Amino acid sequence: MDKKALGAYGETLAAQYLLDTGMQIVARNWRCRYGELDLIARDERVTAFVEVKTRTGLGYGTPAESVTFAKRRRIRQLALFWLHEQEQPWRHVRFDVVSVLVTRGHRPVIDHLPGVF
Repeated sequence: MDKKALGAYGETLAAQYLLDTGMQIVARNWRCRYGELDLIARDERVTAFVEVKTRTGLGYGTPAESVTFAKRRRIRQLALFWLHEQEQPWRHVRFDVVSVLVTRGHRPVIDHLPGVF
């Protein structure tokens, strides 16, 4: 599986995981000229901006460890752009990471880190 297909697979698994936990997917791969947000989800209380990281091994650390300071800053900025576009007030937001580890012969391991940054 190439890198792009692996990322798309991980995002699909992450979206289904969030749906299974009672969240609603508001947007997938939302883009503007400054970048992209993987998933935007919400429940009754909060809107979550979700970064999905998928890997096939731990040789370079866990998938979540690859969300750098610069990436977190960019996600926050993109979230502000998205919130600005909305006509509804969004009072409670958080930033989540969903880590997906896909290894041959095993079921994918999904780790949801809510409000991690």
